[in-house]
Amino acid sequence: MKILVAYYSLYGHVKRMAEAIKEGAGQVKGADVYMCRIPETLSQDVLEKMGALEVQKGFADIPVCKADDLAGADAIIFGTPTRFGNMCGQMRQFLDGTGELWSKGALVGKVGSVFASSATQHGGQESTILSFHITLLHHGMIVVGLPYSFAGQMRIDEVTGGSPYGATTIAGGKGERMPSENELNAARFQGKHVAEITAKLIR
Repeated sequence: MKILVAYYSLYGHVKRMAEAIKEGAGQVKGADVYMCRIPETLSQDVLEKMGALEVQKGFADIPVCKADDLAGADAIIFGTPTRFGNMCGQMRQFLDGTGELWSKGALVGKVGSVFASSATQHGGQESTILSFHITLLHHGMIVVGLPYSFAGQMRIDEVTGGSPYGATTIAGGKGERMPSENELNAARFQGKHVAEITAKLIR
């Protein structure tokens, strides 16, 4: 059972969530979990001006996603930062290049799930995930979220991401906040949940 975590991360917040997703999915017997990063579209100069170039260099050990990686997986868990309530441009461009997979029905019946980050607490996390689901449904995927059996998404004693649509984190206006333990637990739960459902479908 192959579980792919395909993510784009600019400053490392989504990458940390992706690692937690992988941890959770890896708890399920028979799960072969692997990660790939969505190709960067920004130039080195722009990344440097954004203060992200050194962070990006630290991602070099993660392979870059190709469309065929999606076809080879039984489940795909996508991670994206939020851009004005939608997925980031890098993710959109990558998905727009999966037309051949769509024409072949290569993703029909596979499990799809999404996690995200935003700068602010109400920065469009839910709309990002929900609008992402549209693409998954066009590919014929089975959409899985983060059920309320993960009670951490109902906490009110701290500021936290997470909703029934998927695990999320709040990065802060300057990216100064990394995922909290509660948000990482949400990601682990989602990864495990996706892997368990995938295992049932395969059986």
